[in-house]
Amino acid sequence: MNDFSVAMALVDYIPVLFFAVAGVILMRDLYSKMSKGAFALFAAGVIDVTIAGALKATWKLLYAAGICDFAALNAMFFPVQSIGFLLAGIAMLAMLVHPQTERAALAVAPPVFTGTFVFVGLMVAGLGMMDTVLCILAAKLKKPWLIAVFAVSFVCSLGMGYLSSKDFAEAAMNWIAEGVNVVGQGLLLLGAVLLHKAGLREMEWKPCREA
Repeated sequence: MNDFSVAMALVDYIPVLFFAVAGVILMRDLYSKMSKGAFALFAAGVIDVTIAGALKATWKLLYAAGICDFAALNAMFFPVQSIGFLLAGIAMLAMLVHPQTERAALAVAPPVFTGTFVFVGLMVAGLGMMDTVLCILAAKLKKPWLIAVFAVSFVCSLGMGYLSSKDFAEAAMNWIAEGVNVVGQGLLLLGAVLLHKAGLREMEWKPCREA
């Protein structure tokens, strides 16, 4: 029996909103720096992660309100979110190493899903690539202190991976996880906003292969 409250379910929407806004800011700023294939992957990844989080929060809200236990919304969360983070990470890595004029879409071999650990691994890999590139962009914009912001955001995401293995039927564990998620996605949003203000969209971009 899950110990959810309506307030807890509503709080679950906050990190989803933070991530969605951060994703939109980054998509607008990085559009001219990515190939069409890389941008498509990044946009798909952001959409996947946002939808997964919103549906999970909706499941929790329906459950807490006593309307129904829409189990499918809960079950799809990890697979959809993990693949979304992986796509976003691959897109940012492609931006880092491939010229913008290259239009070939990246082929992603379908992974073998064997359980939650695999999804956590995909999420960590995608986030690692994404945050690494954001740190590089921060350094190029002469905002090295933003590296700490993205690093803490990444650590919070790692914490969410660890917490996912715990018993989420307890209210206390849900509040802890939501707090960690709000902080992590809030820092990602803060970093995206500050990169935007520092001139990310106007920055002249030269991939590593052309540097």
